[in-house]
Amino acid sequence: MKLGALFSGGKDSTYSIYLAKKQGHEIKCILTIYPKSDESHLLHYPNLKWTSLQSKSMNIPQLILFSKSDDTEIEVSVLKKILNKAKDEYGIEGLLHGGIKSKFQKHKFEKTCQKLNLKSIAPLWESDPRKYMNDLIASNFIFIVTSVSSEGLDGSWLGKTIGENEIRLLTSLSEKFGFNLNFEGGEAETFVLDCPLFSYPIKIEKSKNYWDGYRGRFEIMAARLNYNA
Repeated sequence: MKLGALFSGGKDSTYSIYLAKKQGHEIKCILTIYPKSDESHLLHYPNLKWTSLQSKSMNIPQLILFSKSDDTEIEVSVLKKILNKAKDEYGIEGLLHGGIKSKFQKHKFEKTCQKLNLKSIAPLWESDPRKYMNDLIASNFIFIVTSVSSEGLDGSWLGKTIGENEIRLLTSLSEKFGFNLNFEGGEAETFVLDCPLFSYPIKIEKSKNYWDGYRGRFEIMAARLNYNA
């Protein structure tokens, strides 16, 4: 099936593309919607501008739209607009997204797709958190934490690359503090630097951490594709 992939640059949207391609789907384009702020309940926020590097490295064209409001219904209208654009320009037959457990998101995406005669595809839906996190590492996904907003996750996680040791620690912390190990509830957000989909890894050249004592974000200030890797 020809799919447009809702894409934030994080582990879930990127791994969904990886799985969908293994299942025989054709990813015609990636769809990135910039929310008005990090208060959005439907869309991801940090470091979206650098998804252009990921698009280039995957050799998948990108469509971008901006939402002028964090109101969910307005964001859904923007989603409809970008899906119609993807239908017209790339002939997509469905929407691929990285939803895991959010029934709110899944319902919004499915309802929107139904109105546009598109299929909604979610290969990560209800996947086991620990198995999924370990599958990411086993599949050679290299990703960093770009925001944290949960008790048990402090500023030391910002910019950290997640590997087997970090997953063991996160498992312990999630059991102690009650957050989702796969960050499905928005406890943290991620950015993929390299994976089997990429022709070249992304090299971060400049970054800055912001921490207010509870929430924090890792902002990429400068980055490029590392053609020499």
